[in-house]
Amino acid sequence: MSKASPGPTPGFLVWRLANKWRVAVDRAVTPLGLTHAQYSLVASLYGMQRTGERPSQRRLADHTGLEALYVSKLARALESAGLIERTRDPRDPRAVQLALTEQGQAVTRQAISVVQELLQQLLEPLGGRDAERTRVFTDELKTLLDAPLAPSRPNDESTQGTPP
Repeated sequence: MSKASPGPTPGFLVWRLANKWRVAVDRAVTPLGLTHAQYSLVASLYGMQRTGERPSQRRLADHTGLEALYVSKLARALESAGLIERTRDPRDPRAVQLALTEQGQAVTRQAISVVQELLQQLLEPLGGRDAERTRVFTDELKTLLDAPLAPSRPNDESTQGTPP
């Protein structure tokens, strides 16, 4: 926390909320054999496939905000579980394309349903998923996520010892 503000910083609150929601989603999708990160991957892949896209691991990493190496690791685990298939991109032999298997689609539909119910519960303090406060909150989050970050300067003395 900063000495300038008497309460928690926005960064701390966002971090706490993200952790709270991650734990809640982890618990909700564990019975389906998924982790929160795996759910993020298969749910994103499900949405992309519905629009006719067969994304590469890199494209899925960009979409989810996960590191490409982590997406590769998750994809291998999901492939071993029979939920996705990984194939070489015919246009770029270095790229790997991902697609949900039939089993993966079924599990993902179940997981999406479970997480949608959880989301309603988590957003209840704002009035629920369809409430005006939720729409405003979502717009504010999008604004923060869309803002570009300046390149970091790890050895800049002005930022050393400063909390997020």
